[in-house]
Amino acid sequence: MTFYLWLCGQLNSALFFLMKKLVLCGLLALASVLPAMAQQAPAKVKIKLKDLARRGKATASTATDWSRTYAATIRPEELRQHLTVVASDSFQGREVGRPGQKLAADYLVKQFAALGLQGPVPGSDNPYLQHFPLIRSTPVDGGYVRVSGQRYEWLSDFFSYGPMPSPFRTETVSKPVFVGFGVEQGAYSDYAGLDVQGKDVVAIMGEPQDERGRKLLKPNGRPADYWESGLRKAVLAKAKGARSIFLMTFAPTAAFQQEAAKFAPSLREPAYSLPDPGPAIVDTVREDLPPGIGVYLTSQEMGLQLAGTDLPGLIEYVRAVGRAGKPVPAAFAPPAVTIYVPQTQEPLITENVLGFLEGTDKKDEVLVISAHYDHLGVKHDTIYNGADDDGSGTVALLEIAQAFAKAKKEGHGPRRSILFIAMTAEEEGLFGSEYYTAHPVVPLANTIADLNIDMVGRTDRKHSPKKHFVDIVGSNKLSSELHRINEAANRTYTHLELDYRYNVPNEPEHIYYRSDHYNFARRKIPVIFYTTGEHADYHKATDDVDKIEFDKLTERAQLVFHTAWELTNRDRRIVVDSNRP
Repeated sequence: MTFYLWLCGQLNSALFFLMKKLVLCGLLALASVLPAMAQQAPAKVKIKLKDLARRGKATASTATDWSRTYAATIRPEELRQHLTVVASDSFQGREVGRPGQKLAADYLVKQFAALGLQGPVPGSDNPYLQHFPLIRSTPVDGGYVRVSGQRYEWLSDFFSYGPMPSPFRTETVSKPVFVGFGVEQGAYSDYAGLDVQGKDVVAIMGEPQDERGRKLLKPNGRPADYWESGLRKAVLAKAKGARSIFLMTFAPTAAFQQEAAKFAPSLREPAYSLPDPGPAIVDTVREDLPPGIGVYLTSQEMGLQLAGTDLPGLIEYVRAVGRAGKPVPAAFAPPAVTIYVPQTQEPLITENVLGFLEGTDKKDEVLVISAHYDHLGVKHDTIYNGADDDGSGTVALLEIAQAFAKAKKEGHGPRRSILFIAMTAEEEGLFGSEYYTAHPVVPLANTIADLNIDMVGRTDRKHSPKKHFVDIVGSNKLSSELHRINEAANRTYTHLELDYRYNVPNEPEHIYYRSDHYNFARRKIPVIFYTTGEHADYHKATDDVDKIEFDKLTERAQLVFHTAWELTNRDRRIVVDSNRP
């Protein structure tokens, strides 16, 4: 039952009660004055019960809508005040583990405490801070691979598929395993019969085709190019237990070196990982690389040497797969190799910031409202302030917390509890939410939903500046009730255009997998991800406070509040009636 329907029911009950009371009172009063009226005005007096009913309806309609009352305390000027601090130069871009992130965490702690929220983290030196470890890995020049008497250089003949920790920080001798295209779907498996646990694998980029050039693997609801990307192959290799995967491109050495030069600056950036990455997420299109495995792209020449063949031999293998329509044994095998990809590795401690608002009669059930407060930090002496990503979500979280705290102080607090979480390390791989969902302060079984807010302060390239909209992602993937509740809250209160373009199957940007709600969803907790998409300043130093549309930010934060109000005050916990995490 949505909040809108519940409210209508309450008003109808109140109306019926008031009508009875007014009619009864009216008749009693009439009995006392009829004798006098008969003397003064012998004309017949006609009582209009419909007028009494109308008065009763008017009285009932004045009942206070507390959701509307407290949502109104979310104001543009307060959002601006918070964001001017959070996205200021003094916080140095809030990069995970850096001093600016610590300053931002301290600011959030003070705000939660001032609102009267509880610090729920047991055993912490500060009950508002959930500390957890990360490893920062920074590449060092001089890496190489030696194979068949040839030496191939780092950032020239091969490079990492994104910044990541290296499993080859000391010179390592390996006997790789050739895994064809490195794919698996249904009965087709390039890993069948192969033991790759702790080993290094070599795979061909792309996917198998028949002799007429048609793909052997059907999409089956996935993007048509599902196996074109090395990301999917890395996830699968990690799930199979491989230590690394070398992805052979068909780019000649000169062309490959040109591409490597383009990516060199970003490939020298630090990478972050959890010390214990846990299992890879299989069968998703999550954008980020799986932690705990090295992933490398190679030139065609180097890839052929790693596989132990030449170009004609590889072409014959690909044709044989196409003719058979399934994996076939290769006529070649990789030789031994020596691999060295040096990095410095630095352990660090970072922290999620948590504030807890205890409910009343259903306090053991908890709604999580989340946003990430970290950003990209300082790059080449330029501060990336991240006003929209995700300063906007962070300050929306503070204002929603303020509204609920005020409601509780004034005797109208929610029935269920609310846990407000400002996540860290989202930009580096959703590590804050991954750590929280693995180490929750409230049992996940008691967590009814996560409402996640990430980039809600701007208008993206796909909407007119006049549009008042928000993108809704994931609302119907696990709970049809959650989807309906959010839509009803919008119809009743905020009247935004709800855009579901990122919620469709095979959505090419994979937005559903790119923010902290996903770590709740993969554990079967219903989620809504509120966002407004990418804009010209996304992940640039120009994402500043002066470009935030605070009127729209206010409306979007109010929608989250109204949805949260219904979720925490309804009689029944929302159902989980779907299974599409």
